[in-house]
Amino acid sequence: MDSPVGPLMLAGCDQALRLVNFPKGSQARKPHISWREDKSRFSTEIAELDAYFKGDLQEFTMPIILEGSPFQTSVWAALRTVEYGALASYGEIAKKLGKPGAARAVGGANNANPVPIIVPCHRIIGANKSLTGFGGGIKTKKYLLDHEARYAHFEDRLL
Repeated sequence: MDSPVGPLMLAGCDQALRLVNFPKGSQARKPHISWREDKSRFSTEIAELDAYFKGDLQEFTMPIILEGSPFQTSVWAALRTVEYGALASYGEIAKKLGKPGAARAVGGANNANPVPIIVPCHRIIGANKSLTGFGGGIKTKKYLLDHEARYAHFEDRLL
């Protein structure tokens, strides 16, 4: 699908979305050889992403399937609690999980997030408030954060 941050590749199964990929991003994932193109399959997901990019949707309801280690899935669940327009640091997410020394591991789980934007890993920043790694590139991360800041109603974006 086309988006303000460039093309996004969506992949999944009949039950749910499993992948959002930035084909031109810094960590683009190649399509699996068995995947087939079916634009009609993702009409709901495309509609939600379009609404998000228009500023009309702040929480996704589409079904997703997340496959990862128990730690990764716990990080991804914690990311979904960071509200639209808010920011958190890797260390804050680690503390939230009861693992205060695991900021780097949280970063690794962020990097492995198969559905960025939907699971909002872009809302996680460095302890010094720097914009650090993002699969779609730092420019895309900045765009997403600025976009959410325009439509969110927060006085302080940090948790």
